Amino acid sequence: MSSNSITQVETFGFERIPDRSRYARPIDLFRLLFGGCNTFSTSVLGSFPVLLGLSFKAGVWSIVLGVLIGSCILAPMSLFGPRNGTADPVSSGAHFGIHGRIVGSFLAVLTAVAFFSLAVWSSGDALVGGANHLFGLPVNWMTLSGAYGLFAVLVLTVCVYGFRFMLWVNKIAVWAASLLFVVGLFAFAGTFDSAYAGKVAHGAAGFWPAFVAAVLVAMSNPVSFACTLGDWARYIPEDTPRQRTILAVILAQLATFVPFFFGLATATIIASRAPDFIASNNYVGGLLAISPSWFFLPVCLIAIIGGMSTGTTALYGTGLDMSSMFPRFLNRVRATLLIGSLAIGFIFLGRFAFNLVESVSTFSVLINVCSCPWMVIMIIGFVTRRGFYLSDDLQVFNRGGRGGHYWFTNGWNWRAMGAWIPSAAIGLCFVNLPDQFVGPLGQLAGGLDISMPVSLTLAAALYIALLQCFPEPDGVYGPLGRRWLRGGSQRNVFVHPVVPAARHKAGAQPQRAVRVEREREAALDTQD
Repeated sequence: MSSNSITQVETFGFERIPDRSRYARPIDLFRLLFGGCNTFSTSVLGSFPVLLGLSFKAGVWSIVLGVLIGSCILAPMSLFGPRNGTADPVSSGAHFGIHGRIVGSFLAVLTAVAFFSLAVWSSGDALVGGANHLFGLPVNWMTLSGAYGLFAVLVLTVCVYGFRFMLWVNKIAVWAASLLFVVGLFAFAGTFDSAYAGKVAHGAAGFWPAFVAAVLVAMSNPVSFACTLGDWARYIPEDTPRQRTILAVILAQLATFVPFFFGLATATIIASRAPDFIASNNYVGGLLAISPSWFFLPVCLIAIIGGMSTGTTALYGTGLDMSSMFPRFLNRVRATLLIGSLAIGFIFLGRFAFNLVESVSTFSVLINVCSCPWMVIMIIGFVTRRGFYLSDDLQVFNRGGRGGHYWFTNGWNWRAMGAWIPSAAIGLCFVNLPDQFVGPLGQLAGGLDISMPVSLTLAAALYIALLQCFPEPDGVYGPLGRRWLRGGSQRNVFVHPVVPAARHKAGAQPQRAVRVEREREAALDTQD
C-alpha cells in the first residue's frame, strides 16, 4: 500500500502486518475510537437516563460510571493488536483455541450490526429531519430510505478502501463533530435546566433498576469496541510503550462525554417541552422539534460526519474478521461487501418492519453480558502468559491447516470455553429490563440488573480455577513460564504437529513443525 495514498485499497487482511508497514500511532487510535463515538448515535445513548425516568444529575452519574467501568475493561484489549499484528478474534485463538476464536467473531458481528444500524438510523433521521426544516423535504419512507441508503453506501465505500481512508475520515470527524456539539451548547443554553427532576426520584421505587440500566447502556459504548480494537491497533508498532496505547483508549472514551452529555442535556429539554417524543423514544425527532432554526444545518452536518465515522468503525472490523474465517472464498474487500450488504438489508427491515431503536438498551445489555466475560478471559490470559504469543501459530486456521501451540483439543481450548459459556449464560439469566427482556433469575436482586457483575466475576473465577486445576501446555507460556499459575517443567513442552492445508487434504502424515526461534526471541522483548 502506498505510504501517501488514502484512496488505494488496503491490501492487508487477517495476516500479521509486518513491522515495516506499521505506521499508526496511539493518537491515531484515539482518533478512531473517539471519532467513532462522536455522533448522534452516542447522543441517543446519552438520552437513555431521561427515557428511563432519571433526573439530570442521576443521568450524569450513570453515564460517568458506565463509561469509566467500560473503559477500564476495554483499555487492556489494545495490547493484542500491536503484539500480534492481527485482529482480536484471531488473537483470541491463543486462549480459546484456533477454532474457539469463533466466539470473538460472533461477538464482533453482533456488535457491528447493532451499532452500525444505530449509526445509520440516527444519522439518517437527523439528516432528513434537518432537511425538512431547512428545505421542506418531506419525511416519509422514501426520503428516509434514500438517507439510509446514502449513508450505508458511503460507509461501505470507506471500509472497502481500508484503514488509511478510515483514519482520514475520523481525523476530520473528531474536530468537526466536536465543534458542532460545542455550538449546540450555545443553541440550548437558554432552555437547559440542570435541576430537571425526572419521573423517578432518588429513593423512590424503581430508581435503582433504572439507574443500573442507564449505567449498562453507557457501558455498552466502550465495550462495543471489544472485538474491533485490534483491527486498528495492529497498525501500531510492536515496540510502542504499552501505557501510551492504553492511555489513548481511556482518553478517547473520556472524550465521549461530549456527545453523551449533549444527548442527556437535550433529552431533558425535550422531556420538558416536547414530551411526546420522549414517550415514543424518538430522540432525534425531539431534538429537531426544540432546535432553533439556525441549528438545523449543524444538525445535518453532525449527521453526515458522525454517521460516516461511527459506521466505518463498526463495519470495518467485521469484514476483516469474516475474511479470516473463510480465507478460501473471501478476501477483506469481498467479506466487507458481503457483511455490508447484509447489514444494509437488516437496517431497512429493522426500521420499517420493526422498531428496533426502542430495543437499544436490550442490545446493549446483551452485548455487555456476552462480551465482557470474553474480554476478561483474554486479559487474564495476556497477564498469565506475560504477553507471550506465537503469532505464526495464530494463523494456522486461517491458512486451512491444523496443529500448532494453540490447537489444544481439536482446535478448542475447553478451559476458556468452559469459563465463557456458563458465565455468559448465567449472566443472561440475571438480565432485568422490564417490558423488554427479563431473565429467569432477573428478579433475585429486587429488580436490579446484576447481569454484568455476575458474568464478569464468574468468568474470572472459573477461568483462573480451570487454569490452576488443569494447566495448559508449557509451550504456550514461553521461556519465562507462567505468571501467578502453577505448572510443569519447561522441559515438558508439547506441541501439536502443524499440518498445512495441502498436506492435510492429501492425507499426509503430520510432521512435527519446526518452531521459529526468532519469534520466541522477539517475544522475550515484550515481556515484563
